[in-house]
Amino acid sequence: MIFRVWRGEATVEDAPRYVDHLERSVFPLLGAIEGHEDAYLLQRPIGDRVEFLVITVWHSMDAVRQFAGEEPATAVVESEARAVLFAFDETVDHYEVVLGPGI
Repeated sequence: MIFRVWRGEATVEDAPRYVDHLERSVFPLLGAIEGHEDAYLLQRPIGDRVEFLVITVWHSMDAVRQFAGEEPATAVVESEARAVLFAFDETVDHYEVVLGPGI
C-alpha cells in the first residue's frame, strides 16, 4: 500500500473554495480509479492562512500512475485549485506502508 502526501496553503478566505474543489471534483475522480483506496484532506491554521495536507492511499505505484501519469512525483494541481491556493508543493512524496492495520 502506498500513501501519497502533498501540501498546499490558501488564505482563510479561499480555503473553503479549495475544500469544495476537492470534495466536488478531485475525490470523486480518485474514487473511480482502480487501485485507489482512500483519500484524506487535513487542515490547520497558520496565521492568516490554512495549510492543507492531502493524503491519498493507493494499492500500488501502478495505481498511482493511473492518476498522476508516468512522473508520479510531480504534483497534479488543477487550474481550479491553483486559482485559490496561495502556495503549494510542486512535487509529491510517496510512502510505502510497512506496518498498520491489516498488514
